[in-house]
Amino acid sequence: TAWRCASRTPTSPPSPPTSASRSRRPWRRSRRSCGRRHGTAVGSMRLERRDEAGARVADLDRDAAPLAAYSHYDGYRLHIINLDPSSVTSGGWLEDTSLVEKYTISDEAYDKLGTNFRKFKEKMVAKTTVSDDKQSDNQMEELCANIKVGDRCEVEPGAKRGTVKFVGKAEALGRGFWVGVQYDEPLGKHDGMVKGVRFFECPQGHGAIVRPEKVKVGDFPERDPFDDEDEI
Repeated sequence: TAWRCASRTPTSPPSPPTSASRSRRPWRRSRRSCGRRHGTAVGSMRLERRDEAGARVADLDRDAAPLAAYSHYDGYRLHIINLDPSSVTSGGWLEDTSLVEKYTISDEAYDKLGTNFRKFKEKMVAKTTVSDDKQSDNQMEELCANIKVGDRCEVEPGAKRGTVKFVGKAEALGRGFWVGVQYDEPLGKHDGMVKGVRFFECPQGHGAIVRPEKVKVGDFPERDPFDDEDEI
């Protein structure tokens, strides 16, 4: 396992060796500094000098030699290898997570826990769903308050005109409120009976049951199929 002890911004082409004071001091002092910084014992580290591409340039094994003796170019870095077999870094433990023993628990044992994240998530999802359903039902009920049986209406899409024949809940069709309409023309799907339940009566093919937001009530007289609005 290796760490990067120091690096500099690469330059191209490489600059000549630096002459900073720390580059002239004995390398053993820098070794101790790296040990304190990265937690690797001085006696258990092997140090390498690597270039910008990560290739090994030299082994820093002469403690009495100054750092400048190892071709200290900008962009080069110090690579520390921990040789301690008892270290947590030994054998790649910091890089290969498959080597780390993981805690496991069966689904049965997990479900028996008094509280766990799975139960919390299910509770929050159920709470959100109920809240959304309640809000949707309230909105549909408000829309239905302005729709009465016998009202003339226009249904989208298509601006189909007809007469309201049913307003209310229909468990056979799903949650919430519904509006039954008898179209003036055979643009529907049934005669007012859906899934074996009679909601209203009308000629076959003239009936439809839709959500209230698709229905607009008002002055919508039956259209004359022979009336050409573009002709005066």
